[in-house]
Amino acid sequence: MIQQFEITLPRYRRGYHLVTRTITDQLPALPEVGLINLLLKHTSAALTLNENADPSVRDDFESFMNKLVPENDPVYSHTDEGDDDMPAHLKSSLLGASLTIPITNHRLNLGTWQGIYLCEFRNYGGPRRLVVTIYS
Repeated sequence: MIQQFEITLPRYRRGYHLVTRTITDQLPALPEVGLINLLLKHTSAALTLNENADPSVRDDFESFMNKLVPENDPVYSHTDEGDDDMPAHLKSSLLGASLTIPITNHRLNLGTWQGIYLCEFRNYGGPRRLVVTIYS
């Protein structure tokens, strides 16, 4: 059986935000075994799995990605939507817009230290929508 629906994440400031609980609180009862796919319907943000305990990891992600993909680089031609827009698109493509996670015993089967991050690359990104597909 396949279930599919959308959820909306609240507006977050620019940065890397642990949203595992925000997402799981909006899920229906999960099957005993299956898969869940989360697709972020935006081109200036991303989803990734990483450290869920130490917030300095999220700060380091922000610092590293800003160094890797700086704002105001003269190579960008897409500049009409603000200094943060083109870098946001590049960062989104580097990290990706979807995650597939196994479901075991009616729960997301994440590692002990893994959490789902919403990576918000825009200064003013707004609420973000996810398509949730559950395969059982």
